[in-house]
Amino acid sequence: MANSREIQARMKSIKDTMKITNAMYMISSSKLQKARRDLKNTEPYFYAIQESLAKILEMSPETGNEFFDERENIPKHERKQGYIVVTADKGMAGAYNHNVIKIAEKEALSDNKNMLFVVGQVGRRYFEKKNIPVDINFKYTAQNPNMNRARIISEKVVELFKNGDLDEVYIVYTRMVNSVTFNAEIKQLLPLKKNRLVTDGAENNYQQCYFEPDVDTVFRHIVPDYVAGYVYSALVESYCSEHNARMMAMQTATDAAKDMLKRLGIEYNRARQAAITQEITEVVAGSKAQKNKSE
Repeated sequence: MANSREIQARMKSIKDTMKITNAMYMISSSKLQKARRDLKNTEPYFYAIQESLAKILEMSPETGNEFFDERENIPKHERKQGYIVVTADKGMAGAYNHNVIKIAEKEALSDNKNMLFVVGQVGRRYFEKKNIPVDINFKYTAQNPNMNRARIISEKVVELFKNGDLDEVYIVYTRMVNSVTFNAEIKQLLPLKKNRLVTDGAENNYQQCYFEPDVDTVFRHIVPDYVAGYVYSALVESYCSEHNARMMAMQTATDAAKDMLKRLGIEYNRARQAAITQEITEVVAGSKAQKNKSE
C-alpha cells in the first residue's frame, strides 16, 4: 500500500487535471452556443437561395443543366469523385475525428482517381502520416467556421465540377442530431438534385420578375452560393459536434476523476490510520522495553 504522502501527491495531480477538464468543458460550451447562434442567424438566407433556385426551375426547367448533369455516359469505375473531409484541429473529443476519418478512408480512398480535400489539422496530420496524398490542402483551421472559407471551398469544387475534373463531389462531416447524439455522414454536393430544391408551394410573384441579363446567368451565379451555404452548414454542424463531443468527454473525465479521488480518499484515510496505529504500537513497545529495562 502506498504511503499517505504518495497518495496526497496523486490526489493533488488529479485535482489539477480536474481543473483543466472543467475549464475545457466550459470553453466548449461557450463556443457551442455561439456556433449555434451563427448558424441560426444565417439559415434564412440560405433557405431563400434554395427557394429562389426552385422557383427559377419552375419557370425554366432546362436552366442550369450543367449543375444537374449526372454524366451517365461515364462508367462508374471511371468516374472522378471529390471528397471534402471536415475534421477537428485537436483531439480530446472522444470518437469524433475517428468516425469521420473512417468514412473518408472507406469512400475516398477506394479509387486512386478520387480527390481528397481536408479541413482541420487532425485530418491533415492523419493522412500525411499514412502517406495518403491530399490533392488540395485547405490551410484553414476547423475553428470559427465562416462564410468566407465556405465560399472558397465551394467555388473551387464547383469549378472542378464544371471543368470536368470531378464528376461527383461529396462532403464528409458530423451532423449533430441533438445535445447527446451526433453522427458522421457523407452527403453529395454535386451534381445537384432537382428533388432537393423544393418549396412549400406558397404563391409567389416570380412570374412577374425579370432576370438580367437572363435566367440562366442568374441561376449560374446563385448555385455557388447555394453550395457554399451547404458547406457552411456542414462546417458549423461539425464544429458544434466537435465541442459537444469534447464536452461529453470532459464531463466523463471529470466524473472519473471524482471517483478516483473518492477511492484515493478512502485509501488515504486507511494509510493514515495504519501509520497512526503503527506509531502507537511503536510508542507502546518502546515504553514496555524501557519499563522492562528499568526492572
